[in-house]
Amino acid sequence: MLGDMIATRDSYGNALVELGKEHDNLVVLDADLAEATKTIKFRNAFPDRHIDCGIAEANMVGIAAGMSTAGFVPFASSFAMFAAGRAFEQVRNAVGYPKLNVKIGATHAGISVGEDGATHQCNEDIALMRTIPGMVVINPADDVEARAAVKAAFEYYGPCYLRFGRLAVPTINDEASYKFELGKGVELRKGNDLTIIATGLPVSESLKAAEMLEADGISAQVINIHTIKPLDEDIVVAAAKATGNIFTVEEHSIIGGLGSAVAEVLAEKCPTKVTRIGVKDVFGESGPAKELLKKYELDAEGIYKQIKASL
Repeated sequence: MLGDMIATRDSYGNALVELGKEHDNLVVLDADLAEATKTIKFRNAFPDRHIDCGIAEANMVGIAAGMSTAGFVPFASSFAMFAAGRAFEQVRNAVGYPKLNVKIGATHAGISVGEDGATHQCNEDIALMRTIPGMVVINPADDVEARAAVKAAFEYYGPCYLRFGRLAVPTINDEASYKFELGKGVELRKGNDLTIIATGLPVSESLKAAEMLEADGISAQVINIHTIKPLDEDIVVAAAKATGNIFTVEEHSIIGGLGSAVAEVLAEKCPTKVTRIGVKDVFGESGPAKELLKKYELDAEGIYKQIKASL
């Protein structure tokens, strides 16, 4: 059963505040977007540990890198388009290359940014961050998982990229029993005929699509991959061996993201048909988030239709 609707960017802000109460060395940097990224919650609670760097994302990453060498654990925050796109060289050379303990909190990822349009809808960030050696890439599916992911990133020593969304999504995990384990996929639904491997916002939609398939007599396994790098290769290979038909679903380009990561593993370890569902080789456009998800077939009905067409 799906729970409360909460945007994972809100989860990010809330998690930072909770961690800030426990750890004096946690600092948060933002690039003039604190209200949007929700780091304003941390700024209100700990104004002395929040640094607004202005509209200068590359500089912000450099500051975070420097602070990490002085014993702080910095979370550098901005929209995914700017954190992964505009500041890519600084993330690569100032954080990734020296393997510094910097966390990149990237909100407003994917086409669900909505009315901000193609320039702000980052469907390339997972691909970019995956290519940086040693970079951990995390894309949580709901509020419970997002807050747990922020804590896990804080506890992990090394560079991390965390991806959050603007659009509210249903809670699918039970906080009392949920355990986040870095680099481990989670089976949300058992199935025998095919496997849906999803990440981020489309995980809940994939669960709905699986129910629609069940009504057609098709048994679909659903796996949530919250950590795209390092990828849980064991759960991917096991699913391929069990069902022999893999569908990946992501609010990201089908080039370089989850679909590519899964296909790479299976090409080497268990050759299996993989159908990538996501943003095709196109830019997004301006419009209400839910209508965009429907147009680009990333809602439950769109996922269901694409799987049926492939079958």
